[in-house]
Amino acid sequence: MVSTMKLVLFSALMLFSFQAVMSVTPLRFQHPLDPLTKEEITLVQTIVQKKYPTSSNRLSFHYIGLDDPEKDDILKWESVKPTITTVPRKALAIAIINSQTHEILIDLTANRILSDNIHQGNGFPTLSVDEQALAVELPLKYGPFIDSVKKRGLNLSEVVCSVFTSGWFGETQNRRTVRVECFMKESSPNIWVRPISGLTIVVDLELMKIIEYHDSGIIPVPTADNTEYRLSHQKPPFGPKQHSLTTHQPQGPGFQISGHSVSWANWKFHIGFDPRAGLVISLASIYDLEKHKSRRVLYKGYISELFVPYQDPTDDFYYKTFFDAGEFGFGLSTVSLVPNLDCPSNAEFLDAYVHDASGTPVPIPNAVCVFEQYGSILWRHTETGIPNESFAETRTEVNLIVRTVVTVGNYDNIVDWEFKTSGSIKPAIALSGILEIKGVDIKHKDEIKSDQHGILVSANSIGVYHDHFYIYYLDLDIDGEQNSFEKTSLKTVRVTDGSSKRKSYWTTETETAKSENDAKIIIGNAPGELSVVNPNKKTAVGNDVGYRLIPAIPAHPLLTDDDYPQIRGAFTEFNVWVTPYNRTEKWAGGLYVDHSHGEDTLAVWTKKNRGIENKDIVLWHVVGIHHVPAQEDFPIMPLLSTAFELRPTNFFDRNPVLKTLSPKFVKWPGCPK
Repeated sequence: MVSTMKLVLFSALMLFSFQAVMSVTPLRFQHPLDPLTKEEITLVQTIVQKKYPTSSNRLSFHYIGLDDPEKDDILKWESVKPTITTVPRKALAIAIINSQTHEILIDLTANRILSDNIHQGNGFPTLSVDEQALAVELPLKYGPFIDSVKKRGLNLSEVVCSVFTSGWFGETQNRRTVRVECFMKESSPNIWVRPISGLTIVVDLELMKIIEYHDSGIIPVPTADNTEYRLSHQKPPFGPKQHSLTTHQPQGPGFQISGHSVSWANWKFHIGFDPRAGLVISLASIYDLEKHKSRRVLYKGYISELFVPYQDPTDDFYYKTFFDAGEFGFGLSTVSLVPNLDCPSNAEFLDAYVHDASGTPVPIPNAVCVFEQYGSILWRHTETGIPNESFAETRTEVNLIVRTVVTVGNYDNIVDWEFKTSGSIKPAIALSGILEIKGVDIKHKDEIKSDQHGILVSANSIGVYHDHFYIYYLDLDIDGEQNSFEKTSLKTVRVTDGSSKRKSYWTTETETAKSENDAKIIIGNAPGELSVVNPNKKTAVGNDVGYRLIPAIPAHPLLTDDDYPQIRGAFTEFNVWVTPYNRTEKWAGGLYVDHSHGEDTLAVWTKKNRGIENKDIVLWHVVGIHHVPAQEDFPIMPLLSTAFELRPTNFFDRNPVLKTLSPKFVKWPGCPK
């Protein structure tokens, strides 16, 4: 639980750098991958405003983040004492100035602009929260909309609106527009399930005015009955009943946080934060007990993009094909975690800062939590094969979780990075929140006469079919930067020479991908095993050290390749991609996603078919969910989860947790055992 005193302290200090709410070792130096501090964000604001005074320019900031240092500089910095060498500290600001998009690179040490380039291509930057707040107020003062509300017999004071990006559908014009939709908050805060359907509202963000409006007719607003989800407004009976639980660590947490760096068990890694990517994990290394040294596994990992195409082609819905990271910002959409509910009582919380459209730092208290999770089995065996010596040997697993929650409109994305002492890293995604509802004049399934593109989850409420495609950026450095990507197929061999009483068996056949095209994988087809290996490092028995990708349950795009949303989201075409490391290739959907034409995506970069054998490579993994809504998802949905694993494969000479001790049992008052 966060103490009031510490919260006051954080508010007074206004630190952008993450601070653990409990015990935190003071920073003696700034890590070169640390996010921009509050002071650095303010410095960027000051430098840009000095060149473009707001008194004579229209200026809005859409991204202020750390400009990725050169990887060689980071590795050199890590290999020597930080006091000996420094890494240049730079910031990238993307700002719209007088209707032009500027990419401004700033030297934070010299307090000067290094470059100022104007984006000339298609697409626009991430939407700012400020302009969305202005856009949603426009309908409430717009005569035709007010008339539509009255015509439906609705109370204007109970109407709230929200911004939706409108995508690209072949238009040649380059205009920054959004759709605005409105909802009823009367009798229930669950606005997302009570849309005012039949209205088309298009807002030009540069003019900040409604430029298109249509009312296609009255469709009933779904009732507020049974849509309330706040506990304080629920009525008995309650259930199912759950007993109280206490987590107690007499020795304190098993991890340490120093600045943004985390040490736990045999792992060390860095926690970063970005306005677009949100949570970033870097420099993850695991200690090899037998080799007496830390060995790097992951240089950097984060969610590069989230593509959410809805499957209703009608006028009211066709444009709903969202790119949540690029259009709205995973970092900008990160919300404060609730102690003891979003994270257990043994969690430590970290704060973050983002920025508003003016460039002013904006705090996010409790943006990240870190905690240990107990109770699984690390390994076990019951031996019954030795006469008179039956015994069981088992170890308790303790894992470390790093968690954030990103809420974009109606959906909450719970983002976890789980570290295991066995060497595995397990990124996971869980979805909750509210379904996207289409209002219809239908109260029972028997009334449906045509494809409604979803499921009737309540009276007048269609839960629309849709997808969630998360693409992870995983710069794996398996015991060094020079890595290769291996595809291992399982193949059936028939015994035809009479050498065995068996007629068949299976064996493996491994191929090293030479180029990007060789590494494009659709999970479910051959090959069966996918690994990143270091061909320059061998185990004691001669195997290449490596890590295996144990993929999530595969989901493949079902849109046609020539459909406009799929052109923009072509990075979902394969579940696995591998590219040579390029500092500028960070965003699978392109740098400018809003209204993009799909010209700057992972699918486009890999057309160069660059070499990837024994090079510094990046693995991209698409984690997908086809969501067919059900009534249990209404009025608020229980978690829908998916995960994958990066698992050591011949990385260690033997089980790295063979000698791991289970946590000691602690007697606690009230416990029966």
